[in-house]
Parts: sequence; structure tokens; C-alpha cells
Amino acid sequence: MFDLKAYIAEKGGLVDSYLKSYFGFEVAPALLKESMAYSLFAGGKRIRPVLALASYEACGKDPAKIVPYASALELIHTYSLIHDDLPAMDDDDLRRGKPTNHKVYGEAMAILAGDGLLTEAFRMLAAPQDGTTPSALLGVINDVAEKAGLWGMVAGQVQDMLSENPAAAPPMAGDLRDEVTFIHIHKTARLITASVRMGGLLACADAAGLSLLTGYGESIGVAFQIVDDILDLKGETAHLGKTAGSDLRKGKLTYPAVFGLEESSRMAEGLVEKAVGALGSFGAQARPLRAIARYIFERTK
Repeated sequence: MFDLKAYIAEKGGLVDSYLKSYFGFEVAPALLKESMAYSLFAGGKRIRPVLALASYEACGKDPAKIVPYASALELIHTYSLIHDDLPAMDDDDLRRGKPTNHKVYGEAMAILAGDGLLTEAFRMLAAPQDGTTPSALLGVINDVAEKAGLWGMVAGQVQDMLSENPAAAPPMAGDLRDEVTFIHIHKTARLITASVRMGGLLACADAAGLSLLTGYGESIGVAFQIVDDILDLKGETAHLGKTAGSDLRKGKLTYPAVFGLEESSRMAEGLVEKAVGALGSFGAQARPLRAIARYIFERTK
């Protein structure tokens, strides 16, 4: 039996150790680094960096060699959470069981801490590491920037906000199913896909292998957000680490709101099985990726 809990703890530990070492620098004003570190080290399983390490391993490489690049993904993810929690966006008071960044440091500092994390992430990505070709590194930087920005996560966040008040902004062309799918693909799945593709790009995987990893990432990315939608309705604040039921109160466009809980659960399960199927040509070295996919759905149980 593959021990996913131990794998995530080990690989997440590598990421945490690197981040703590990296953030040993001093910066003026010191409060900026304090605010950045508050959210970056507030907890979490480091799933996006772990996915990058696992996909690199699936390509037959030693994941320890790309920890600096994988760690940059956590900076981007953390910046997005800080900004997502702001009063102008989701207006959340709790994240990972702690007061959100703006509740501790104020809105202006939270915005700037997010800006600092996002920018520093690309500085981390641009630093050459032994064994990494410049072309592969440039491909990763381009891919992450595309999927974190206006072609991915940022576009999804904008549509997510617009969907809360369709009277103020016209809805997208198509029906609510198209709109919620667009939100989930862009807001969540694109950065998760970039995380999986990072391993393949750095390992110089061939076109066929990279295509399979991309399909895996896209499927688990949407499944991940569907499960989050379900947990927001079924979970408890103490367990989630954030306020339960917030999607419903804010009128968010979610899969349960459009398809219902049971159908949403079936869709998530189907996407997970599709993701596992995409890894068929990969051998035992892809066990962590398969286990992570199944873990995503098992969070609903």
C-alpha cells in the first residue's frame, strides 16, 4: 500500500524547509516580510508544490532537485488566498484556522504582501538550478505565468465575482453550466495544471507524456474545486479552517448550486477516475499522482 500521508508530509517538508531557508533574508520595512510569512507559513499541505515534485518523479527524476521551483508555486497560491480574502473580494475573516492577513495587518499591507509573494515567486523561478536547461526553465516560467494570470486564475477570479451580481455585469454567453465550468477551470484548475506540467517540463518529457500530465492536471483541478464547493456546504468551520457556508451566503456560482450535491459528487468522482486513467502509460513512479487524485475525492467522505 502506498502511504500518501507520509509522502505528502515528506515532500511538503522539503518545501517548508526550503521556504524557511529562503525567507531568512531581511527586508525593509520588516513588516512586509512579517505579513508575507504570516500567510505563507500558516499551514496547508503544499499540494501544488507536491504535485510538481510528484510529476517530476513520474518522469523518472529525483524530485529533490526541483524543490526551489516547486516552492515558488506556494508563493503564488498564498498570494491568491491573501487577495481572495480581502473585503473587496470574498471578505473572509478566517483562513487555515487563523485570522486572514488583512485582519491582522490591514488591507493595504495584505495587498502589498500578496504583491510581494507573487513577484518573488517569479524571481525564484528564474534562478538557475543545477541540471535544468534554460529552455525548460523558460517554458516553465511562461506556463506558470499564463495559468496564474489573465489566461487562468485571475480570469477565473474575475468571473467568480461577476457571477455574484449578474445584474451589475452581463453573464457569460451560454448557460450557468458553462459559466461555473469556466470559473472552476480558470480559478483553480489552471494553476494546479501548471503545477503538474512543471514536473514534466523540467524533466523534458516528450509531447505525449506532457499531454497526459496536462489531462491529469486539468481533471484533478476541476475535481478539487468541486470538492471544495461540496465541503463548503457539508463541512464545519473548525475542520475546514475557513468559514463554512460562505459560498451560499455570498451567492457564489458553484457546482452544487448548479448541478446539486449528488450530481456534483458524481462529477468529481468521474473526473478523478479520468485523471487516474490519463496516467495509464506511466509506471509505478506515478503512484503518488494516482493517490493524490483519489485523495481529492475522498475528502468528501
